[in-house]
Amino acid sequence: MVFRMDGRRVLGLAAVLGILLMVSDCIEVNLVSADQPISEMLAKYGLPIGLMPDSIKSYSLADDGRFKVELAKPCYVQFDYLVYYEKTITGKVSYGKITDLSGIQAKQFFIWVDVTGMEVDLPASDYIYFKVGIISKKIEISWFETVPTCKDKLGKEPCNEAKSAVSLRDVQ
Repeated sequence: MVFRMDGRRVLGLAAVLGILLMVSDCIEVNLVSADQPISEMLAKYGLPIGLMPDSIKSYSLADDGRFKVELAKPCYVQFDYLVYYEKTITGKVSYGKITDLSGIQAKQFFIWVDVTGMEVDLPASDYIYFKVGIISKKIEISWFETVPTCKDKLGKEPCNEAKSAVSLRDVQ
């Protein structure tokens, strides 16, 4: 398509570009801020509500399941393993699983590894599987039944909290 650079053609080109920008904004803005708590969104997708910490500032979810979570700040949570949440977490959610995950790391022995996905059994079982590259780690789903509290730093407090949670969990 060739445009001559007279006044009408430039105006026509500007109108076409404006329409394209508006359409691309509509396509790209399918990432909509969610009104419901993220725990409800996780439950809707058959996932435990405690996969994300309590310090979520906002999150958005696209029609295709892509999501972006913004935390108030990076933090740590002690589950069966110590987990680090970056300030921004992204991934793609579908029923029973999260793929293309970034922004979450788990400490295994002395090494921090990226958690790249999470998946529950369908039909539901007592376990959730965390993907670390090509490896899966099976963990009891009971660790994720409640929304965890984020800690600013490492120390004795998260470990003591985890021991208390295990004691309470084992009693029930």
